[in-house]
Amino acid sequence: MKLSSLLIATAVSMTLAVQAHATDRGKAYVSNQKGGVTVIDLNTYTAAADIDVQGDEPRGIAITEDGKLLVVATRENGSVSIIDTATNQVINQVKVGQNPEFVRIKGHYAFVSYEPSAKGGPPPAPGSAEALAASKEEAEDDDKEPARIGIIDLKLGKKIREITGGPETEGIEFSKDGKQLIVTNEADNTVTVHSMKTGKLLKTIKTHEYGDRPRGIKVSPDGKTYLATLEYGNKFLVMDKKFKVLRTVDTGATPYGIAYDRKGERIYVAANKAKTLEVYNAKSYEKIKDIPTGNRCWHFTFTPDDKEILLACGKSDAVMVIDTDKLEVTQQIENKKLPWGVVTYPKSMGSLDTAIK
Repeated sequence: MKLSSLLIATAVSMTLAVQAHATDRGKAYVSNQKGGVTVIDLNTYTAAADIDVQGDEPRGIAITEDGKLLVVATRENGSVSIIDTATNQVINQVKVGQNPEFVRIKGHYAFVSYEPSAKGGPPPAPGSAEALAASKEEAEDDDKEPARIGIIDLKLGKKIREITGGPETEGIEFSKDGKQLIVTNEADNTVTVHSMKTGKLLKTIKTHEYGDRPRGIKVSPDGKTYLATLEYGNKFLVMDKKFKVLRTVDTGATPYGIAYDRKGERIYVAANKAKTLEVYNAKSYEKIKDIPTGNRCWHFTFTPDDKEILLACGKSDAVMVIDTDKLEVTQQIENKKLPWGVVTYPKSMGSLDTAIK
């Protein structure tokens, strides 16, 4: 009798454990410019842990396909911290270069944009006296270094080579076939396409006639379309797979983060000064809805089950949770550390990552 009870109890315990594992919604990782990475339990939408990244002003953040390593760019020491997600401990720091910002991972390589000539802070508004002075200074500065994308071999734990971008390289994306690297260069208003194998510049798309300061860049799930947000154009640019400009789409003020949903049916744009997350039909480009959000909302991710979107709103001290059916904010997760970027594991669609292999 006792043995039977023990067997039943064990079976029930195992069943509950399997069910709990089956319904585990995963974790989100939020980089905070005022320090560290916050781990959010997506089952409860509560902060489960804080990770000391051993560097100041974390921004760019990415996670490997197997979820074992988190890579975070730390601006002040010009490095990336590589974190073991099983222990939430930094296992390596790799020097990249001055002012590292974006991080994307492809296979066992991390691609990190950094800006040797960047002065920090937002650029002046177009047409302002500050902007004219900055343009004159740049024209006279023949020695200004272009931005670069440092490539880190995560197996070796070191930077192995670099690709030269334009002035102040911002967003990073990969072509669907993995042969090309696409970057936005905000200071000279270009999108550049490079060979992943050699780093050679293959094509330059000038955005000034459409809008200034390209920032976010995203490829469609089928690989046939590229989108780039033009922060000072209040638009996003639509290009075909050969990077021919097809059209622009008007957005709210200062668009930044951009992403498709998993099916490629909708486009989501974080419009900073408009304080909205904007939703568009990916075929017609008609706007579906403006979702009111908060202050300095730049980057976002879907949850692994696609039921919600997490939006990092740095100056609202919060990560917004948005229901993807209702298209409205349903709750806020307090974060007073100036949240910058957010990714999940299992991997999801978002402005800084993709679930499409």
